[in-house]
Amino acid sequence: MDFTFDNEQNALREAVAGLLMRAYGGDQRRSVTREEPGFDEKTWAQLAEMGVLGLPFAEEDGGMGAGQAEVAIVATEIGRVLAPEPFVESVVLAGGLVAAVGTAEQRTAVLGPLAEGSSVLAAALAEPTARWTPSAAGVTATADGGSWTLTGVKEPVQHGARADVLVVSAAVDGGTRLFLVQGDATGLTRTGYRTHDVGRAARVVFDGTPAELLGDSDADRTADVEQALARATVAYAHEAVGAMDTALTTTAEYLRTRKQFGVSLNKFQALTFRAADMYVTLELVRSTALWATMVLDAEGSTADDVVAAADRARLQTSRAGRHIGKEAIQLHGGIGVTAEYKVGHYTSRLTAIDHLLGDGDWARARLAGRVGSYDTVEAVP
Repeated sequence: MDFTFDNEQNALREAVAGLLMRAYGGDQRRSVTREEPGFDEKTWAQLAEMGVLGLPFAEEDGGMGAGQAEVAIVATEIGRVLAPEPFVESVVLAGGLVAAVGTAEQRTAVLGPLAEGSSVLAAALAEPTARWTPSAAGVTATADGGSWTLTGVKEPVQHGARADVLVVSAAVDGGTRLFLVQGDATGLTRTGYRTHDVGRAARVVFDGTPAELLGDSDADRTADVEQALARATVAYAHEAVGAMDTALTTTAEYLRTRKQFGVSLNKFQALTFRAADMYVTLELVRSTALWATMVLDAEGSTADDVVAAADRARLQTSRAGRHIGKEAIQLHGGIGVTAEYKVGHYTSRLTAIDHLLGDGDWARARLAGRVGSYDTVEAVP
């Protein structure tokens, strides 16, 4: 199995890393996240000029026609500097739903502006009383002639207050369908707030809000939503890998330079062993995320293969994020939990990723539910 990138992919990685390092290599993230919309519109536009925001979409829809490996590269570099731009939320998840379900006219109208950086999408899927499910229940859609209206509440909606267009799941006749809602639609109330990792989310209330059916069929979209969530989960895994990589590098540098009793901390074997364990954990989750990306790109992968690969990546990301985040803070001592030092911010983002689309315990339960589908199961000695 080849996990290496080709020359074009390496060039993409270097270009994105260079742009994001210039934008967030210093202390810029604090000032950017202090103001609304919680990310830098200028950096968002520069990512668009680079073609990053259109990577996963077909060329005829205004995209670049790239694969999941390119998405993984961008997500990793975003995580490496904790860039607050909503790449996974807007491009991979919300844009992915439009690309998978929308008509040709809808894909052109919605994905083109997204790829150009002139529009931000948000996926309104989560509901206050039901987390991590691809089906909708709390928002209902009502047809009136050839038009639709939505009623109900979605929360949390990542970057929902800033979004120009919302991709909303709603219950219709016992199934789930997807709708497009314009940000200035009547009957739409969006209450934005900061999350613990200084990201942005919103409570979105629909009260007879006009909506456009996404796609041209009456099919239930639950499976489409689950596929989009799986692809976003793998992208989040790569973002987490980038964040963990920086957390480990920062911790190793601290051990090499911080002195106690006249020697640097890396002279204490117990601390070095703990840093080595962090490295092993990082390489395990990096390999799992890359493997899951290859499953998503493989021609023979079934929908169930994609969901199972995402659950494995989700579980490893959850375990690794907790281990590396906790150890990074512990090995830094008291400074690790201060707002002035960056290690705590990385741990906060890793914690947010762990809970955005389903945490480790939830992924483990789903994987355990598939055990019966295997012909042979070997017991762990």
